[in-house]
Amino acid sequence: MPVTIRAAKDSDAPALGRMGAALARQHHGFDAQRFMVPDDVESGYRWWLGKEARRPQEAVVLVAELDGEVVGYCYGRLEGVDWNMLLDKHGALHDIWVEAKARGTGTGRLLAEAMVQRLTEMGAPRVVLSTAAKNEAARRLFERLGWRPTMVEMTRETPPRS
Repeated sequence: MPVTIRAAKDSDAPALGRMGAALARQHHGFDAQRFMVPDDVESGYRWWLGKEARRPQEAVVLVAELDGEVVGYCYGRLEGVDWNMLLDKHGALHDIWVEAKARGTGTGRLLAEAMVQRLTEMGAPRVVLSTAAKNEAARRLFERLGWRPTMVEMTRETPPRS
């Protein structure tokens, strides 16, 4: 059965919480000093993504289904001008996750393209994303889909306070 992409609904909350937590843990594994994993991260993602899914004028939460099971999600928002980032109005792709069993099926591509389509329909003239420097698979996917590098985030830990 092919992968289908659809808008998230309330009944997807447990899967969204689980996958959001997996994404947070993956990033924490890349760089534990840069990426936090809050207490009860699953509940936090379940709450946040559920709330955002109910704001269709500003946010988009999509899920990927394979054989009736949610195997991925993508979260984005329509954003206004951001003087700090020198960004005009834009769409932001904040999260994308595909469960291990669905990787290699084109699910990530389908989610990303559906997000770009939805944000474009909402009026975004461009879609911006950030990805962990060590997430080479994601970087390759995004480059294949037409994203180009425009910024490099760098982090430096400060000395401990005495």
